[in-house]
Amino acid sequence: MSSIRLSVLLILATSMLLNPGLAGSQTFPEKPIRFVTTGVASGGDAGARLVAQALTANIGQQVVVDNRPSGVIPGQVVAKAAPDGYTVLFYGASVWIMPLLQSDTGYDALRDFAPITKVGTSPNVIAVHPSLPVKTLQELIALAKAKPGALNYASLGTGTATHLAAELFKSMAGVNITRVAYKNGATQMSDLIGGHVQMAVSNASSVAQHVKSGRLRGLAVTTAQPTALAPGLPTATASGVPGYESGALYCMFAPAKTPPAIIARLNQETVRALRQPDVKEQFFTGGVDIIASTPEEMAATMKYEIARLGKLIKEAGIRGE
Repeated sequence: MSSIRLSVLLILATSMLLNPGLAGSQTFPEKPIRFVTTGVASGGDAGARLVAQALTANIGQQVVVDNRPSGVIPGQVVAKAAPDGYTVLFYGASVWIMPLLQSDTGYDALRDFAPITKVGTSPNVIAVHPSLPVKTLQELIALAKAKPGALNYASLGTGTATHLAAELFKSMAGVNITRVAYKNGATQMSDLIGGHVQMAVSNASSVAQHVKSGRLRGLAVTTAQPTALAPGLPTATASGVPGYESGALYCMFAPAKTPPAIIARLNQETVRALRQPDVKEQFFTGGVDIIASTPEEMAATMKYEIARLGKLIKEAGIRGE
């Protein structure tokens, strides 16, 4: 064996010893991967199963979905799992919102998870009952400013995505609109359509048919750019609330200290799966726009949202239920 070849082998061997994750990533995955997510039939469950099916076909290993009760349990399971890439959290922004609302989640979102990718977002629509004399978001803001506290909005439980989306709108628009809390989406939507409440910031897929039928009036979509999930609606940013953005964000995380090479492989394969036309179409049918980001973009989003929503929660005095 030549001295040059021996030197190369020694360098490679030393690199493997110093970076065990590099060695493992060469053959990863060698066994099934587990996606930990929320309850069966939830948005997280549906998305996890779509990605799991596509990944299984692409990587030659089974990707199984492990459903856990919604709340802090999925995050706790993954935070305590071995950092080897075989246990992945498929969850929404709740994973970092819950620690802002309560102190006993059992994990720290920034410390205990390694971001893999943003999967997609399900945008919100700012909608009002047709009896409200407004046809644009600017008109709604003007009316709310003229009658502080007189208007009301419907939302689900304290700290939910739509509750925080509405409070963020109030804060950024500088308006005082009274919250009416509901325990389930069906009653909330029934009361909004019936005119018992005047507005809501609701998931686009839940209000689309009612906007189309004229039972509700859509004023703006909450994505940074217009979306086919809310056709014809301008963005809130373009309608008088610059920088306003909200929606149900789906993401993937591994336990902290998972080797970067394995994170990169998970990201690469997941992004490839998400960009498959059939997968994109199925997500869109379910009300989700695909994002497929880098781990670094996911990490930046987490930090930004924790700072932004942490400030909102503190200023609005919101506490977890």
